[in-house]
Amino acid sequence: MKIIAIGRNYAEHAKELNNPVPSKPVIFMKPDTALLKDNKPFYHPDFSSDIHHEIEIVLKVSKEGKHISEKFAGNYFDEIGLGVDFTARDIQKEHKEKGLPWELAKAFDNSAPVSTFISKNDFPDLYNIGFSLSVNGNIKQEGNTKDLLFSFERLIAFVSQYITLKKGDLIFTGTPPGVGKISIGDKLSGYIENEKLLDFEIK
Repeated sequence: MKIIAIGRNYAEHAKELNNPVPSKPVIFMKPDTALLKDNKPFYHPDFSSDIHHEIEIVLKVSKEGKHISEKFAGNYFDEIGLGVDFTARDIQKEHKEKGLPWELAKAFDNSAPVSTFISKNDFPDLYNIGFSLSVNGNIKQEGNTKDLLFSFERLIAFVSQYITLKKGDLIFTGTPPGVGKISIGDKLSGYIENEKLLDFEIK
């Protein structure tokens, strides 16, 4: 199982970090050791003083494929869930300034909390799904899949030209604006529409 993540897939988030809006998907990866399940607590690492939350819709790949055509890409996922792409922003800033890869900022242990998954058939329109993240009961991020720069099908088709997708792989599809710093003692809750799927503490 691998975690493939998409950067800057909501224009307003790209703007809030003063990044250009991309003309094609921006891809990075997290190892399987980044996965954090079952609403277990996230233990704040001591190597960063500026870890940010980034709430995202996550696709679960349902079968193996490569060089997938965009028109058939919808056949390669059956379920969606929520994930948080924790990012050590201080490390990321330092690496970006030096032109270095992002792995230390993005791929550290437990940096990818993931919820349970819901059948995509439960949603009448995959491109009108509201989702949000609250911190200590206050909404910090709100997004809707209608604002995606690159559709789920486009992401699957694009990634599969380079990397074979396998059943069980997870694709983090990008975060809306409102990212911010987490602190020990915070409680994070993530929602798709009004259903709470993530609910865990920072320790």
